[in-house]
Amino acid sequence: MASLVESVPNFSEGRRLDVVEKLATAVTGTPGVHLLDRTSDPSHNRSVLTLAGEARPVMEALERAVAVAVDEIDMEQHSGEHPRIGAVDVIPFVPLGDTTLPDCVRLAREFGARIAGRFGLPVYLYAAAAARPERERLADVRRGQYESLKVEIGQRGREPDFGPRRTHPSAGAVAVGARPFLIAYNINLDSPDVELAKRIARRIRESGGGLPRVQANGFWIEELACAQVSMNLLDFRVTPMWKVWEMVYEEAAAEGVELRESELIGLAPVAALLDVADHAGAPADSPVETRLAVAARFLKLRAFSPLQALELRLEAAEKAAAQAREGGTRLSTRSRRSSAGRGSPG
Repeated sequence: MASLVESVPNFSEGRRLDVVEKLATAVTGTPGVHLLDRTSDPSHNRSVLTLAGEARPVMEALERAVAVAVDEIDMEQHSGEHPRIGAVDVIPFVPLGDTTLPDCVRLAREFGARIAGRFGLPVYLYAAAAARPERERLADVRRGQYESLKVEIGQRGREPDFGPRRTHPSAGAVAVGARPFLIAYNINLDSPDVELAKRIARRIRESGGGLPRVQANGFWIEELACAQVSMNLLDFRVTPMWKVWEMVYEEAAAEGVELRESELIGLAPVAALLDVADHAGAPADSPVETRLAVAARFLKLRAFSPLQALELRLEAAEKAAAQAREGGTRLSTRSRRSSAGRGSPG
């Protein structure tokens, strides 16, 4: 792959699908950008878009989406299970292809300054782009969520890196950062016991002495009528997906509860899924699609498609874009030929 960037902006809207559609259209209407995935969760009241392309078009698409969110989402009216600080809660820049993490740090800082100036948004830099070590963890930036930040933003240590020392009247604040590829992965318990989900989350997450490079929390998911262990896997090479599944399985089984299923929010690298397939005993010489299917069965992935593998999704998007360009060229050529013998309308 060439010098590409992925971004996975999270918006505090998962119920009004007309607004989500406007956010997605802001991305798809930007030349040179591929919208690879979109996910909305009513309980979390949150939507996640996954887009990729060269840096400048990606930044343009993100700015267009931020404009929609600022116009359409009022944090004073927002409620949901997921922690958040603003209408656009978080915007990470992720290196793909030949792009490096330091490249993404520069992009994140440039973009943060840009949207702070245009929209009057307070911007907090996090992860590899953090200007302060205490802001490397997104959870620390989100401490107290939107409601507390409104009160604390003017206090020493809580001021933003860019923008005003007050929350936007309706859009709150936003965290902008740079990080390696993160897998957003949820496991649904076959139980309504949200306190159990929270206990399991505390045991498995790195901050509780559990699995390294794993963040986790427990939630109630209304539309599925079950408790969920919701996780960010910060480095699948350190803690693979299969290990997370097995540890949650063991913790739930110790309390007499089974796992119903799991789900990906957005995409996962092919290597992360093939690692699961290897652990499950899939023959290494099997076709990629076959091995991905084995991984999906092992993890009980809900509604899984091979196109949830990042590289396959990007390859499909680039192929579709090339076919569309080729089709447009053929149509233009036919149009010129058909009008060649006619006089101009004057």
